[in-house]
Amino acid sequence: MPAPRGGRIEVIGEPGEPRERFREILTPQALEFLIALDTTFAARWADLLAARRERRLLLASGAAGLDFLSETAAIRADESWRVAGAAPGLVDRRVEIAGPTERTATVTALNSGARVWLADFADATVPTWFNVIAGQLNLLDAVAGRLEVTTPAGRRYRVGPDPATIVVRPRGWHLREHHLLIDGRPMSASLVDFGLYFFHCARRQLDRGSGPYFCLPKLEGHREARLWNDVFVFAQQRLGLPRGTIRATVLIETIPAAFEMEEILYELREHCAGLNAGRWDYVFSIIRTFGARGEAFVLPDRAQVTMTAPFLRAYTALLVRTCHRRGAHAIGGMAAFIPSRDPEVNARALDQVRQDKQREADDGFDGSWVAHPGLVAVCEAVFDARLGAAPHQLDRLRPDVSVTAADLLDVASAAGLVTEAGLRSNITVALRYIDAWLRGTGAVAIFDLMEDAATAEIARCQVWQWIHHGTRLADGRPVTRELAERLLAEELTVLRAERGGAPNRLDEAREVFVETALGETLPEFFTTVAYTDYLTKRPRALART
Repeated sequence: MPAPRGGRIEVIGEPGEPRERFREILTPQALEFLIALDTTFAARWADLLAARRERRLLLASGAAGLDFLSETAAIRADESWRVAGAAPGLVDRRVEIAGPTERTATVTALNSGARVWLADFADATVPTWFNVIAGQLNLLDAVAGRLEVTTPAGRRYRVGPDPATIVVRPRGWHLREHHLLIDGRPMSASLVDFGLYFFHCARRQLDRGSGPYFCLPKLEGHREARLWNDVFVFAQQRLGLPRGTIRATVLIETIPAAFEMEEILYELREHCAGLNAGRWDYVFSIIRTFGARGEAFVLPDRAQVTMTAPFLRAYTALLVRTCHRRGAHAIGGMAAFIPSRDPEVNARALDQVRQDKQREADDGFDGSWVAHPGLVAVCEAVFDARLGAAPHQLDRLRPDVSVTAADLLDVASAAGLVTEAGLRSNITVALRYIDAWLRGTGAVAIFDLMEDAATAEIARCQVWQWIHHGTRLADGRPVTRELAERLLAEELTVLRAERGGAPNRLDEAREVFVETALGETLPEFFTTVAYTDYLTKRPRALART
C-alpha cells in the first residue's frame, strides 16, 4: 500500500554517535516505516493518553470507581469467539525467561533452556539511545544467525542450535522516544520499538519457521488493545505479510486492565496468543491508582505482599479462567531470585520459587516467568510434573472461578504490617535501582533478587503513600517525610561507603527519589521523570528524511 506522507524525521544522537552499525537499523526505509506508523496512529495515541490521564484523576479522587464494563457485557457473554491462539514456537510456554536486550544477556537468554525469551525494551532496559538501537541490532543478529559474544579473556559464545522463541516487549504507550522526532515532537516509544523490530525481523522470523511475536505492557483497557491491533494490521499490510501473522501476549499489569481482560482479548483476537500476570507492576498500579484514596488501599511492607493475598488470588484466577475460556495461554508471574553462593540462602529461596510455581501450575497456568537462567530448571520441573507430555492446560476451563469487582479491589485482604525495616528497604532498593538505571542498567541484582523498574516503582510509591496517609508503623510511630528523609540520608551514607571511588549517580538518584516519592503529589512513573531530566540529550541530528 502507498506510504502515507508524514513529516520530517530527525534521529537525535548521544555524544559519540553514530555507532558503527547503527545505520543498519536506522535505514531510510526503516525510518519511512516509522513515519508511516506515526502519521497513521499518533493522533489516536495522544487521545488515548489524554483519556488515561482523565480517568486516573477521577479514580484517584474517588469521583469514579472500577467495575466490569456494562457496555461490553455482550462480548463477555458471547461464548462463540476465540483468539487466534499459539503460533509456531508458542505452543509450549512452560518456562519463559525475561531480560534486557544487551548482547551478552541476549545470548544467555536464548541458550538458557527456556522455551521463550522475553526481549524486554520496557522495564529491564534503560532507554538510552545506545541501549534502544544496540538492542535492535542484537535482535537482528540473533534472527540472522550471527549473534556472538567474545569475552575480554577471548572466550567466544554463540547462540546454540535450539534457542528460545523471541518475544519482544516494546515500551508502554505512556513513553515517548525523545531521540527520534517527527516535526520536532517525540514519537511513541512503543511504535519505535515495535516498528524497528518488525521492519527488520518479521520476514526473517517467518523464514525461520517462527514469527514476529510481541508482549504488550502497561495496557489500561480494551481501547488501547484496539489501537495495537490496528497497528498490527497496518504494519502487516505495509510490509506485505498476511493479516494475522503477528502474535501478541498482553501483560495484565494494571488494575484497570484486570476489569477488561476479555475485552482486551476480543480486540486483539486475530493476533492474540495469551495474557501474562505481570504481578509486581499490578501491585504498583494499585498504589499509583488508589494511593491517595485512604487506608483501605494502603499495603503493608512490600515483602509481605505475596501472591497468596486474596485480592491477588482473585486476579490470577480470573486471568486463567478468562484465557482458557477463549483459547489463550495464561502465563504466570516473575520469579526474581538470583541463585546464591550461600547454600542455605539458595535452599530457602529455591523452595519459595518451587512453591510459587507449583501454585501457578495447580491454578491452571500454562507456564511462568523467571529472571535468571538458574531458575529455568526449577520452573520447568514443576510444570513438567503438572503437564506431562501436554504442551499446556488450556482444557482446564476453571468453571469454579467467580470473581467480583469487590474481590479485585479488596486490597485490605493483604493484611500485614508497615515497619521501619520495610520503609528503609523501600528507600534503599529504590536508591540502588535508580542509581543503576541512571548509569544505563535496567536489570539490577539487589539483595539476591533481579530487580527491574517495577520494583523501584512499588518502593517509591509505597513511601509516598505511607507519608501521605501518616500510616502507623508497627511500633506506633507515623510515617512522616522527616522520618523518610532521615532514613534516606542514612542509606545514602551506607551506599557511598559501599561504592568507595566507583562511578555512581547517587546524588541524582536521590534527586529523582525525592521528586517522585517525597513530594505533595505522586508522579505516575519515576522512569518518565528520570528519562526527561537525566537521559535525554539535546539535539544533534544524525539523519533526516
